[in-house]
Amino acid sequence: MPVTSGPLADLGAALLIWTTTPWTLVSNTAVAVHPDVTYVAARPAGSDEVLVVAEPLLEQVLGADAERLATYRGTELERTTYRRPFDLVDIPDAHYVVLGDYVTVEDGTGLVHQAPAFGGDDMTVCKNYGMPIVNPIGPDGRFLPEVPMVGGKFFKDADESLTDDLRARGLLFRGGHFEHSYPHCWRCHTPLLYYALPAWYIRTTQIKDRLLEENEKTNWFPETVKHGRYGEWLRNNVDWSLSRSRYWGTPLPLWVCSENEEHVTCVESLAELGELAGSDMSALDPHRPYVDDVTFPCPSCGAEARRVPDVIDAWYDSGSMPFAQWGAPHRNKDVFEASYPAQYICEAQDQTRGWFYSLMAVGTLVFDRSSYENVLCLGLILAEDGRKMSKHLGNVLRPIPLMDEHGADAVRWYMLASGLPWASRRVGHGALEEIVRKVLLTYWNTASFFVLYANAAQYSPNQPTPTDLPGQGKAWTPDRTGEAPAPADRPLLDRWALAELHRTVGEVDTALDRFDTARAGRRLAEFVDDLSNWYVRRSRKRFWDGPETPDGAAAFATLYECLETLTRLMAPMVPFVTDHVWDVVRPADAPESVHLTDFPTVREDLLDPALTEQMALVRRLVELGRSARAASGVRTRQPLGRALVGATGWAALPPQLRAQIAEELNVQSFEELSSIGGDLVEYEVKPNFRELGKRYAKDTPKVAKAVTSADAAALVASLRADGGVEVDAADLGAVRLTADDVIVTERPRSGWAVESAAGETVAFDLTITPELRRAGLVREAVRLVQEARKAAGLEVSDRIELWWEAAGTDLAEALRAHGTELAAEVLATSVAEGRPDGIEGGRDDELGLAYWLRKN
Repeated sequence: MPVTSGPLADLGAALLIWTTTPWTLVSNTAVAVHPDVTYVAARPAGSDEVLVVAEPLLEQVLGADAERLATYRGTELERTTYRRPFDLVDIPDAHYVVLGDYVTVEDGTGLVHQAPAFGGDDMTVCKNYGMPIVNPIGPDGRFLPEVPMVGGKFFKDADESLTDDLRARGLLFRGGHFEHSYPHCWRCHTPLLYYALPAWYIRTTQIKDRLLEENEKTNWFPETVKHGRYGEWLRNNVDWSLSRSRYWGTPLPLWVCSENEEHVTCVESLAELGELAGSDMSALDPHRPYVDDVTFPCPSCGAEARRVPDVIDAWYDSGSMPFAQWGAPHRNKDVFEASYPAQYICEAQDQTRGWFYSLMAVGTLVFDRSSYENVLCLGLILAEDGRKMSKHLGNVLRPIPLMDEHGADAVRWYMLASGLPWASRRVGHGALEEIVRKVLLTYWNTASFFVLYANAAQYSPNQPTPTDLPGQGKAWTPDRTGEAPAPADRPLLDRWALAELHRTVGEVDTALDRFDTARAGRRLAEFVDDLSNWYVRRSRKRFWDGPETPDGAAAFATLYECLETLTRLMAPMVPFVTDHVWDVVRPADAPESVHLTDFPTVREDLLDPALTEQMALVRRLVELGRSARAASGVRTRQPLGRALVGATGWAALPPQLRAQIAEELNVQSFEELSSIGGDLVEYEVKPNFRELGKRYAKDTPKVAKAVTSADAAALVASLRADGGVEVDAADLGAVRLTADDVIVTERPRSGWAVESAAGETVAFDLTITPELRRAGLVREAVRLVQEARKAAGLEVSDRIELWWEAAGTDLAEALRAHGTELAAEVLATSVAEGRPDGIEGGRDDELGLAYWLRKN
């Protein structure tokens, strides 16, 4: 653009500007330069033109051989006039160089074309110089018909014709297609146009300090949003552009005088509007077009006042919700005050500049107090591929079909418990299927197990009829809870289940208070798994024995309390399945819906941290034992004579808990691993440098040397007997160590199966005596008959008659010797050797057993 004044005009120089939006050149008003950047007037090699560019971009734009003629600071170029590229619209008092701090020299030429109607920075700079804001484009995105050359064209379609005209007139230095980010309509992908419009504002900058004070009182989850994303938004607060040029919406209640536009009347209510207009407005629909017809004399001068055509930003409506829903403060003021401010709101993180802000801003403006106390920012819901869901990408999972397939509870659990609420999450079928399988079905099956055995309690496990024993013939119901011993007198397994239940209640309650639904979900899932896969599995025989024995009564009462409390605890997260289970297990006098009950509270008297630790040890040893047996190749149903255990806390483990391990691992006896001696076990003890380093820092090598020098067997024995051991370290003297400070490895010799982890070891003596072998054969026979019962569709309480034939002597002897045990396990009223007439049976060739059964 040729310069028309100043030293640059004497050089015949032209300003070289760069733009990616040629259509805005029609509205060129000024050229901005950075005040502190040096600009160069230079002649490209082989050219007569003198062009002005920023010095840092000279070589990039004009080439290394360009001839430098003069240099100027940006401030020296201020108000230098030039001839604009197009003379298509009238723009008076414009077309000179202005200063702008936002101008960069990272790309382009360092001279920025200014079209203030289409850019925020452009408008700010040009308004500072008193330049006009000219917009030749209509609301339909097309140039106005009267604009030469491009009149009637869609704004982006004008790029090519304008560029061609510049080329024809010799004003185009370089042209080409440049790919860059540009806003498009997300529905139809049409390029979007932003341009300036006159607007009404709320001066929110005047309450900036109050907004910051209210933000300090607010609890944000996650807390980083408080002073981060949202705090930054408040600290950089600008006035709120309130009006919108639309038809639908809440009309802006401003009436402007037809004689003097500075006479503005803001109307508070329909009652006030009626007073101003001199008629009853109580029945008026306060929306367009009806409200636009209402006029009244200007209170300042008497001329006619008409409403401005704008409506209010819908975000203002959303921010007014807390009082507008009640019609407050004009109506229901007491109801509003009782509910204001809200204790809790939540929305996605992108609402920090939307609903969260509008609620706080409007509440503070009107009532000098934010509308909420706690706010939870939710993460975004993404597709399985990690992208935002979008119809045009085809990766949308529709919620109703998703719930039809997996259940509403599974979807709800996933949304609440699959991660922190403020973290984005990927939704897919695989994750929902896992929730159904691991959480909901496990919970459902546990409840089904309880109902099955509660109904089966009317049958004696040892008698064919339901009335042979006192109390029989009656299903177990919640009103029989009082028959069970007090919790403190129940077996350790029951006391552990109740302790874990109330630990879960406390942890879930604390997590939900902190809006951490993920932690609450993890704890609930862990307890559901514990209840089903440990407590119920370890208690099956007690349930079958029935509630007439103290152990059986304790089992029914314990599982009932766990299910009843767990159902109330899970209800907020999975409301449908819990309401169904509640309807089945609730006491007769309880509310019909779980959602009408109280949330559980912790019973401190049932908590038992020591028992929790002991049961955790039991389960770790069971897992180690299972791994050892799996590695040995010996089937779990084959009893073993003895096992060796090495673990801190083993010596203090009660007999009841040791018996749990024995049953799980199918072993007859346990011995302390260290009691066997060095002939059987080899020990290796290494220092745990991570733990020692926390305590001894630079002295850690001295302690480590003392550990490796100590007698390994003696050190391990002391650790397991006393929970600690003392070693003599150079310059430090006696140092006390715990099991965490060392890493113990134990290796039993041949003939043993062993598994170790974290200083704990389980080892099995793999010697199988004839008696052990026969016991294992009986267990295999029990398995086959139980599978046959299930295949025949028998109920859990059905009795049978059983016949068998064995191909091997060992199996036959085992079944003869253990016939009573076999009958009890499979509910057989009679067990006979031989083939019956007229009954189809089964056969297992590997075991060498043929069997026949008939419902009694």
